[in-house]
Amino acid sequence: MDQTRQPNLTDKKLVECSSNKISLETELSETLYNTMKDFVLSNPTWDQYKLINSALATFLVQNGCTDNSVSEIYLNQLFTPSKSF
Repeated sequence: MDQTRQPNLTDKKLVECSSNKISLETELSETLYNTMKDFVLSNPTWDQYKLINSALATFLVQNGCTDNSVSEIYLNQLFTPSKSF
């Protein structure tokens, strides 16, 4: 494992408080990717970043996350109008 300094909980809270952003890279199934792409193209108020943030926030809140920043993202997306897919 890489010997670089790993962030601790204090570092994590500082990052959350300062609203920094990170880059995330992941592999998706082709079906999931195509569905996400079609959704974004069909809904001009959404982009891939908003979709991923919304999906992650929803997952975290539904699985017990109580962080206020995550809850805010989750609640904001609940009340963002978008046309049906």
